[in-house]
Order: sequence, then structure tokens, then C-alpha cells
Amino acid sequence: MARIAGIDLPKNKRGVIGLTYIYGIGRSRAKQILEENKIDINIKVEDWDDDQMNLIRTSLNEIKVEGALRSEVQLNIKRLMDIGCNRGIRHRAGLPLRGQRTKNNSRTRKGRRKTVANKKKV
Repeated sequence: MARIAGIDLPKNKRGVIGLTYIYGIGRSRAKQILEENKIDINIKVEDWDDDQMNLIRTSLNEIKVEGALRSEVQLNIKRLMDIGCNRGIRHRAGLPLRGQRTKNNSRTRKGRRKTVANKKKV
């Protein structure tokens, strides 16, 4: 079992895909890390030897990943909410930030539908 940056990488996946399980590393960054350390992209994680694992670990020390990156993102969101800009207000209200319409969609941000009863006619 390969453990890098506090994450257990799946051993049956290719190296590029396995590295994407670390928060802050996507496909292109994973490919770049493996290429600069001269590790074949198609080798599975279980076939990495200790030297290759150490090379990857040292490469990841230069990049902000996992806990440090998560806390930085949360601080950025908190800053937006504190200064009261439009994005911060939308974060606070739990609405989409980037100009999407909210009449029909945006269920991911708004959550389940909350039914509102109609006023009764007299």
C-alpha cells in the first residue's frame, strides 16, 4: 500500500490516476510529477519501488496539497464573506457564485426542495 501525503493510494491503478487521489493534484500535475522523476506513467502504484516513492514524496513537498491547501481555500472563502463582496454573500447564502440562474437548476448548491404552502383564499 502506497501512502503519500497522508493518503493511501489505490495499488491497482496506474500511477497518474493514483496520484489524483491526493487533494490538489489533477491529471496534468500527476503526469508532470512522474515525468520529472523519470517514472513511467503506465506503471501501476503497486509496482513502484521505495526509491520512486521517495522521489514522488520529495516532489510533493514543493507543492501545497491536502491539509494546507484545504485550509488556504477555506481562508479565501472566509475572507470573501468577511469583506462582503458578491461572491462572499453568495457563499453565505449557499447559492451559486458564478452567474448561474437559480430559477430552475442549482439544486447542488441549494439542497433539496423546500415546499412552501400557498396562501389560503378567503
